[in-house]
Amino acid sequence: MDDVFKALADPSRRRLLDRLNERNGQTLQELCAGLAMARQSVSKHLAVLEAAGLVATERRGREKLHFLDAGPINAIADRWMTRYDRARAAALTDLKHALEEQTMDDRFVYTTYIRSTPERTWEALTDPAFTKRYWGVALRSDWRVGSTITWELEKVTVADGGSVVLAAEPPRTLSYTWHTVTPEFVAVYGDDQEFLRKASAERRSKVTFDIEPHGDLVKLTVTHDDFDPGSVVLGGVTEGWPPILSSLKSLLETGEPLPVG
Repeated sequence: MDDVFKALADPSRRRLLDRLNERNGQTLQELCAGLAMARQSVSKHLAVLEAAGLVATERRGREKLHFLDAGPINAIADRWMTRYDRARAAALTDLKHALEEQTMDDRFVYTTYIRSTPERTWEALTDPAFTKRYWGVALRSDWRVGSTITWELEKVTVADGGSVVLAAEPPRTLSYTWHTVTPEFVAVYGDDQEFLRKASAERRSKVTFDIEPHGDLVKLTVTHDDFDPGSVVLGGVTEGWPPILSSLKSLLETGEPLPVG
């Protein structure tokens, strides 16, 4: 994480990330517009961000587009907030939404850019040996529409027959229904009985992976939706997906998942 912290330490680089967050896929000329920096300086800052994995680039004709990759930032947030103060931060976020009279989104959407191929990314999503390394879950299925999926976690297996493949178009689209939250799952992973009661009463959600080639990159978009209003499962997957997908990116790009803890 040292490279990411060093990249984020500079206010000019944070400003560039803010601009990409506002509108992704900008050229160097577009990013320079309105900044009190020379083009060469902006280019150097972008090179630092790219080396840290915070920016991905793609050639389109003569243009070089820059894309924000929030994976490393999410990994840092999960690593430090989990250890120190995630509960307080989550409470403040909920309070902010309540005071602004905003409704929380009813789905989770996450996009990341990975130096990989669509075929390799598909394998990472469907090969149980692969998913075990970055997720800690061996997903077993023949990945045909209508087939069931068995979730083999470290200390419990969820094979209720209701987690099924909804769409499978290798290597571009994969969608399946989520597993149920069983008493065994709760007993192992430490959630309380109130969570179990609420989660068990909810309908099944579904997750969809869209894989798009972007030059020598892959754009992976994960959409998790079909939740009941006020879903407690949505809160869980919203916290769970970013570190999982950051670890997937690390494994595909470096051969090693993110360290646990």
